[in-house]
Amino acid sequence: MNDMISKNIRKYREFKGFSQEYMANQLDINQASYAKIENNSTKLTVERLFAISKLLETEITDLLDLKNQTVFNQSDNETANAYGKIEHFHNENKEIYEKLIQSKDEQIALLKQMLEQKNK
Repeated sequence: MNDMISKNIRKYREFKGFSQEYMANQLDINQASYAKIENNSTKLTVERLFAISKLLETEITDLLDLKNQTVFNQSDNETANAYGKIEHFHNENKEIYEKLIQSKDEQIALLKQMLEQKNK
């Protein structure tokens, strides 16, 4: 399995706040088997990858890191054109930023409410 896939699985699991044990239970495997997935020491089936994607509520393309793959476009003439990495940093992290902003807004609302109660 590609090391990037296992790193992405771990990244999305941690972002969701899920433990390896929780993931293993949901996937009907033991925790040691799940740890091997994240450690890139076992082969990952397509079915298992889809199950992990569904469990983490993320797209397969995010786990496969397809958005950051190097793309080469070569013409048949003498000069070959190569295009480097296509990075969509903003799009990939948009969901994370939105959740952080939502959390910040909730904390601000709570603090305002606490101040209003204190001032009464």
